[in-house]
Amino acid sequence: MDPKERWTLLRIPTNEEAQELGTTEREAKGEEEEETNHSLPNPGPTPSTTNSAEYPDLRKHNNCMASHLTPAVYARLCDKTTPTGWTLDQCIQTGVDNPGHPFIKTVGMVAGDEETYEVFADLFDPVIQERHNGYDPRTMKHTTDLDASKIRSGYFDERYVLSSRVRTGRSIRGLSLPPACTRAERREVERVVVDALSGLKGDLAGRYYRLSEMTEAEQQQLIDDHFLFDKPVSPLLTAAGMARDWPDARGIWHNNEKSFLIWVNEEDHTRVISMEKGGNMKRVFERFCRGLKEVERLIQERGWEFMWNERLGYILTCPSNLGTGLRAGVHIKLPLLSKDSRFPKILENLRLQKRGTGGVDTAATGGVFDISNLDRLGKSEVELVQLVIDGVNYLIDCERRLERGQDIRIPTPVIHTKH
Repeated sequence: MDPKERWTLLRIPTNEEAQELGTTEREAKGEEEEETNHSLPNPGPTPSTTNSAEYPDLRKHNNCMASHLTPAVYARLCDKTTPTGWTLDQCIQTGVDNPGHPFIKTVGMVAGDEETYEVFADLFDPVIQERHNGYDPRTMKHTTDLDASKIRSGYFDERYVLSSRVRTGRSIRGLSLPPACTRAERREVERVVVDALSGLKGDLAGRYYRLSEMTEAEQQQLIDDHFLFDKPVSPLLTAAGMARDWPDARGIWHNNEKSFLIWVNEEDHTRVISMEKGGNMKRVFERFCRGLKEVERLIQERGWEFMWNERLGYILTCPSNLGTGLRAGVHIKLPLLSKDSRFPKILENLRLQKRGTGGVDTAATGGVFDISNLDRLGKSEVELVQLVIDGVNYLIDCERRLERGQDIRIPTPVIHTKH
């Protein structure tokens, strides 16, 4: 089938069609009384509040999905499907299976295809608004900006910053996302992407390595060097179907210097990464922008395109990655600040997040953390990278002050830019 025919079959519904998929005005009014406060944890169903025997028990859950999935919303959406057959229960299963931590609130849901965000918008939109610092996809438009010349500074003190990277994800329009894709679709993603990447030239030129053709030792070396993704073992990913048929049609493409990489069929169709050791974030972002534009051009040359719309930006599997899909981060040594009780609040106010250097669900070792932007949607790529640059420099200043025995302060919260 021609890819353009796939886009026609799997297109986003028009406003009129979306209204037909949605609820009636009477049903919507009836729901308002039951959804008076989306910010509170969902108390779970009682016999008087739900007519569905399928409503999940979310009374002990702490994720965004559980905070916004009311019995009324579930009843209205549970029988709907996207054009590829993806259902509400499939969207939320990872959040149902993983209640979360009292102090760590995950998203708790995934998309199976591009249309998921439209068909199930009554649940996804409030989740997106909570996760993305107030960005309202019903009234706001996302901005894309890949002009690296706008970045100020961008050079970190390498006594603290060990490495810098910028990554994003991109999805091929007309093919299901990893939680829902068939084996054939996954292999088609690999074929389309690898064919396009063969056209990269100059310092971006490289080659593709299939996981199925690597030895375990080769895979582990790339993982240890932070170049390659590991098999998904996090319950958040496995419950969402990310590990199906592993390692079929998965792989990594990288240039000769291993400074520009593409992951194929991990959590998203592709992850595009620019990275290097040291603290030159400006150079990393310049390479990222140049490489990403070239990859998109080569994809379009072959008759395909990336999933995108003006309200959500680039479409990816997890709602946390919508918009830019961008995560700009550093591996940074903060042995003193990380032991300070104010560290979590400082990160929160700077709109930054921390992970272990092994990625999500890993612990920090030796006071070294992976620090990156928390938001993806509602700010442009340039704005997010600048936010990380300014925030990381603030963390370094705090660490220096603690080294000298001086006090530190919690910064004023970063305000979300309205678009």
